[in-house]
Order: sequence, then C-alpha cells, then structure tokens
Amino acid sequence: MKHLWAPWRINYILSEKDEECLFCRLSESENERDGLILLRNKKAMIVMNKYPYNNGHLMIAPVRHVGQLSFVAPDEWQELFSLLGAAESVLKREMNPDGLNVGINIGKVAGAGVEDHIHIHIVPRWLGDTNFMTVPGDIRVVPEALLATYDKLVVHFQNNLEIEP
Repeated sequence: MKHLWAPWRINYILSEKDEECLFCRLSESENERDGLILLRNKKAMIVMNKYPYNNGHLMIAPVRHVGQLSFVAPDEWQELFSLLGAAESVLKREMNPDGLNVGINIGKVAGAGVEDHIHIHIVPRWLGDTNFMTVPGDIRVVPEALLATYDKLVVHFQNNLEIEP
C-alpha cells in the first residue's frame, strides 16, 4: 500500500467547524493574508480557496450575505463580474494556465461548501493537470503552498490593478 502524506489537512480535520458564514467573516476580517483575501471592495471581494482544486483557485463573492442569484443587486453583479475579469487577467499573467473553469454552485447538493452565500469559483487549468490520484483516491495534488501562491497573486491586486466598478 502506498501513502500520500498531507499533514496540513489535520488542522481542518481536528478544528471545530465554524457556524458563521465564511464570506461574512472574511468581509469583516482585518487580516487579509490570514484570510487569503486578495482584494476587498465595497460590494465584492476576491479570496483564495483554502482547499483548492488547483493552485490559484479563487472565489469572488459579494460582501453582502446573499444566498440566491435572484437576490443579487445589479451593482453587486457589476462588481462581481468586474472582479472576475480582474481575476482572469491576473491568473493568466501570473500563472499562465492553458484555460480556466468558472462556475457557481447553488445549494448543498450542487457542491456548495458555503450554500447560503453566493460565490463564483475561477480555477486555473493546465494541460495534463488531472491525474489518477483524483479518481480512485479522491485526492488532489496541489504543488504550491497556499501562502506562496497568495504572495505571488496579491501583488497584482494591490499594486497593478485599479478596480473601480
């Protein structure tokens, strides 16, 4: 039998699960790096996924707690998609993916880890980035540490992009 060691997962496994909405907590957080917050505007924010499908897996969410697409206000949609475009630009420039997946999971059975706060996923993809580990082992191989990716990306959001929806 072969083993894959993933010691960073033990913190999640043993931690108490927070009842508070992840995105609401992040929208009020004062520590961007600890929260993996790349950019926070008045209506929306970009955060890294703490349990990514691939390196550079980002989420764009409204600041306001809203759980249905039909309840998202037009000015929130404008900022969400403005930030989605900025995320696409930064990921292409810094990580050079061959493509990107963009999606919104609505409701628990759709795969929404945070089911009552709308958010958009943007996941960089590279040719050959899938492998046998995902299917039989339900394991993802993410080759770069989260904070290393954060440090690489945050510079673009804080210094190079003027995002004013």
